[in-house]
Amino acid sequence: MRNRYVEAFEKKQFEQKNIPDFRAGDTLRVAVTIKEGDKTRIQNFEGVCIAKRGSGTGTTFIVRKIGANNIGVERIFPLYSDSIDSITVLRKGKVRRAKLFYLRERKGKAARIKELKRK
Repeated sequence: MRNRYVEAFEKKQFEQKNIPDFRAGDTLRVAVTIKEGDKTRIQNFEGVCIAKRGSGTGTTFIVRKIGANNIGVERIFPLYSDSIDSITVLRKGKVRRAKLFYLRERKGKAARIKELKRK
């Protein structure tokens, strides 16, 4: 049983955001608004979505990319955050599980995900 005020707030949040349909295995480009002093800028974080969890406005997703010197960088984004400017799906991945935490141990070509063929 949820509070009707919370439901009204969540409904308003859902209407404001334009979020594409994505799941684990998809390559995403997340445009994040970064505030530095009195200036704001948009920085892209591009990587593979390895997990999606939660429900309602509490939904979060984890994006993993390989940074400098082959170091893996993961960020957890709240799906309905005001700091997320846009989410773009670059590739649809062909995976058979919902959480891809096994990619943390893989390096190089072993960490690749096949692309889902579109019909």
